[in-house]
Amino acid sequence: MGIYFLFIFLLLGFVSGCKRNPNSHSKLSLNSPGGKAIWIAPDIGAIPHTSEGELIRYGRSLIVNTSWYLGPNGKVASSSNGMNCQNCHLEGGSKMFGNNYSAVYANYPKYRDRSGKVENIFKRINDCVERSLNGTSLDSNSREMKAISSYINWMGHAVPKGKKPQGSGISDLKFLDRAADTVKGHTVYMQYCRNCHGPEGEGLKKVDATGYIYPPLWGKHSFTTAAGLYRISRMAGFVADNMPFGSTHQHPGIAEDKAWDVAAFINSQPRPNKKYPKDWPNLSGKPIDYPFGPYSDQFSEIQHKYGPFDPVQNARLKESQLVKREESKSH
Repeated sequence: MGIYFLFIFLLLGFVSGCKRNPNSHSKLSLNSPGGKAIWIAPDIGAIPHTSEGELIRYGRSLIVNTSWYLGPNGKVASSSNGMNCQNCHLEGGSKMFGNNYSAVYANYPKYRDRSGKVENIFKRINDCVERSLNGTSLDSNSREMKAISSYINWMGHAVPKGKKPQGSGISDLKFLDRAADTVKGHTVYMQYCRNCHGPEGEGLKKVDATGYIYPPLWGKHSFTTAAGLYRISRMAGFVADNMPFGSTHQHPGIAEDKAWDVAAFINSQPRPNKKYPKDWPNLSGKPIDYPFGPYSDQFSEIQHKYGPFDPVQNARLKESQLVKREESKSH
């Protein structure tokens, strides 16, 4: 009997991973198809009523209502473009395949090819503030930074270190066998997107102008050219699982080819141009769909932005295999 309870104890310990609060009711199901764990967002009602809990709740408020605190007329500071973090991290960072926060705590600090450095969670948060919200960095010692990081950590504290559960981040869609088409994408936009985001991608502001009900998809108040969603694969995956409103990974609202095309249309529109010349110090680590050169291959910026991507991927694979053969010869 003692051995039996020891086994149950160890099993529960594995599932909870680095769980800090035993009353959070966060879950990590290990019974998904293929055996890959599925993350289930913790119940916000279970945030502890402690000083740490208050910080976590404040962090969630900052994610959901960023503009109210940090927007152009922010109550704390005027340091962002009026969008909210949850415009890109849906439902406060809790939605499956909605760019959620499930794997952040488990994987940071981590090495990132974009900077060529090991980054902590503060750097990752400020990347979003600067690149997606077109804002200024938060002081890592500020209450706002501590609150946001505490909330993100709490959201993913049930995930074991180094793991990435199913449903985290954004889906990787199968590449099209053609370039994504901005003309077709405009048709898709007018059919599925304009009612919420406006015919000119301007979004829909709240009555009190403290933020947006639906965020702008381009224009001076939208995300910048340095944002993750400016990569067409990220935007297409985000759209495929989440748009139009009410869509899910299990019940998508539009076909994947339409998601690629509307992503191409959205990302062909004007927006704040923000570049970081020190990004991707090792060109071989630059994503296939990163729309700004230089590259380690001979394909154009246009093809890197819109595709087709299979030729680029195949060329990189051949180059990688060649390098490995040469290395094996030298040994």
